[in-house]
Amino acid sequence: MQWTSMLAIYGLLWVLSAFLVMPFGLRTPDQVDGHEVEKGHADSAPVNFRPGMIVVRATVLAALLTGLFYLNYVNGWINVDDINFFGKPPVDDLGY
Repeated sequence: MQWTSMLAIYGLLWVLSAFLVMPFGLRTPDQVDGHEVEKGHADSAPVNFRPGMIVVRATVLAALLTGLFYLNYVNGWINVDDINFFGKPPVDDLGY
């Protein structure tokens, strides 16, 4: 596998990881004692939004997922035949 392919896969997994880890650790005004919502802010807006922590968590998770993807690519643990739930198509010659 070329390094550019691995970089693209890492980028995709990083974006997925960022959305997965984003809600963890956030607190809304309802969960914080004594915090009042200012005019113009949503009631569900986080009080302690920390984008740096999201970047760190997403980077670590994406690195782990990319490593698992690469190990599966090299060792062939799960391939297309393992996830083919519908079996072989009924027609052998599709006329292409």
